[in-house]
Amino acid sequence: MKGFLNEFKEFINRGNVMDLAVGVIIGGAFTSIVTALTNNIINPLIAVVAGGGADQISGLVIPGTDIDFGAFISAVINFLIVAFVVFLLVKAINKVQDAGGKILKKGDGEAVVEEPPACPFCKEEVKEGATRCPHCAAELPQAAAPTRKATVEA
Repeated sequence: MKGFLNEFKEFINRGNVMDLAVGVIIGGAFTSIVTALTNNIINPLIAVVAGGGADQISGLVIPGTDIDFGAFISAVINFLIVAFVVFLLVKAINKVQDAGGKILKKGDGEAVVEEPPACPFCKEEVKEGATRCPHCAAELPQAAAPTRKATVEA
């Protein structure tokens, strides 16, 4: 039982779980904003274009049935807006994490940028310490090591 609790503790303490929790909370809050946008701005525009009044989407409902294309279009627009914003957030977070791992600061005001090792033949990234490229199968002249470039901060 103790091993199970330790494993659960490690799982919870991973950064991915906390990021997921924050993402769900922010996603829920953002979804309400997007729903208000579609219900109050986009749906009335669709109704006017479809031939109904500004307060109804009668032009998008099949008479005599419960099929409501306006509600479906609204849900699709909601999804696309939320998915696009989540995509932008994930892309920004990944970019920050990638940049943060490569810059090492020295005490004298100089920054060292560490770039991952690359194959000299195909120029693809290889793991540190590799002696053969996994992409082109070329034998590397020496074990792959990251390169460091010093830059002076302004």
